Amino acid sequence: MVPSWPVLLLLTTATMGQKIQLTQRNNHANISDLLDNLLRGYDNSVRPDFGGKPAVIEVDIMVRSMGPISEVDMTYSMDCYFRQSWVDRRLAFHGAQDTLALSISMLARIWKPDTYFYNGKQSYLHTITTPNKFVRLHQDGRVLYSSRLTIKAGCPMNLEDFPMDVQRCPLKFGSFGYTTTDVVYRWNQKRQVAIAEDMKLSQFDLVDCPAENVTDTVLHGDTANQPTHKARIAEYSMLLVNFHLQRHMGNFLIQVYGPCILLVVLSWVSFWLNREATADRVSLGITTVLTMTFLGLEARTDLPKVPYPTALDFFVFLSFAFIFATILQFAIVHYFTKYGSGECYFSAEDFNTDSESESDDERTPLKSGGGVKAKQQATVNVSNGASMFEVIPLSVCSIPPTPTKTTRRSFLEILCCRKSVEKDTIYAMTPSPAGTVTFQRSSFSAAVAAEGSVRRQRRRRRQMPRFNSVSKIDRASRIVFPLLFLMINLFYWYSYLTRSSRFPKSSALGT
Repeated sequence: MVPSWPVLLLLTTATMGQKIQLTQRNNHANISDLLDNLLRGYDNSVRPDFGGKPAVIEVDIMVRSMGPISEVDMTYSMDCYFRQSWVDRRLAFHGAQDTLALSISMLARIWKPDTYFYNGKQSYLHTITTPNKFVRLHQDGRVLYSSRLTIKAGCPMNLEDFPMDVQRCPLKFGSFGYTTTDVVYRWNQKRQVAIAEDMKLSQFDLVDCPAENVTDTVLHGDTANQPTHKARIAEYSMLLVNFHLQRHMGNFLIQVYGPCILLVVLSWVSFWLNREATADRVSLGITTVLTMTFLGLEARTDLPKVPYPTALDFFVFLSFAFIFATILQFAIVHYFTKYGSGECYFSAEDFNTDSESESDDERTPLKSGGGVKAKQQATVNVSNGASMFEVIPLSVCSIPPTPTKTTRRSFLEILCCRKSVEKDTIYAMTPSPAGTVTFQRSSFSAAVAAEGSVRRQRRRRRQMPRFNSVSKIDRASRIVFPLLFLMINLFYWYSYLTRSSRFPKSSALGT
């Protein structure tokens, strides 16, 4: 009886499954036998080609991310794939497969280089969820050993140009125990240091990463207690890569440079305040000084205590010096603000806002020595509500008979004029019903004093005092301070930006 086609299909599928399982078992058996044969008599404590040429270790690095970069500790961190490749002819094999992907347990059974990071501070291998490393074996005995590492290495920084600096952070590694006679490190010719295309740094730009081969020379032996011929010089093969990091300035322009410039400009507001406003100008100067001090201390929080000033320190000190100079400028202005320099001060006895009390005081004669020795008179005509002054030659100053709010300025001018007369001259003002004011004067010599008074009044009229006057020093400072600050800033930015040798971004980083 001929079986039906469903039965034939089931028989065929079962037969193929048995063949596949048999093939897999044979492959597994072959690989296991192959590895057992390779490792039979294998000594992992002896390097490849022992006694012959040194083993060449080819290295390449794939950088996935960098950071943080600390100026305080002078360190940087990076996450990378660290690949090492070498030829061990004891592991060469012949088979259908060109490459064998081995378990990480094989690493303990084969020889591998004792690579260490010369300037490493705290590095570790990722172990989540399993140790992130693998081993591949080629037919010619070449072993590829790759692992994912996070490396924290030292980076000696020169912060003289901070924050316009370009730092060169090295990564140096090599064999810990093998000299150049046993192990030599070389960069992979196809790829040395590759940077991930999506890698970004918050505060820096990675502009270049040149790699090179170096050799360290170490002197073995105690040269102090042993003869010189017993000391031995050993050379160790090393690989070096320098990461050139260019710092971003945007954060510092927003947090330090911008506020410093605004504080300096704010301190110049005092040049437009009257020099009589002592409290306002002093409080403005002290406030800006204290704010500048706090800003300068805050700017150095994330910096180490280096013994030299940085570019940021120079700018903060420059801003502080300009603000401090503004306070000194006001001290000089205030020192020269005296009577006779354009200012006129009044006391409560000289001027009362109450017009009635002013009228009563003006109608009361002033006497000296118990009586009036001599009298000189001057009249002032008042018509149509306006003050029409008619000065008699013997007069010195003239005012309206009853000063009101509309004529207060004239009254102030006369008071100021009256204060400028010599101290031994006394006046009494007596209004008359006819609309005139009579000045009565007592002096030592009426004729001589009258003639001198006329000359002095003409001089005073030509040099009338100016109220709320502006100092010439303030007027000059409004121009000198901004121009000087602008010139120093141009010199500052030009010198530091050209001295820091800032690089253009390299296009070879993405390769």
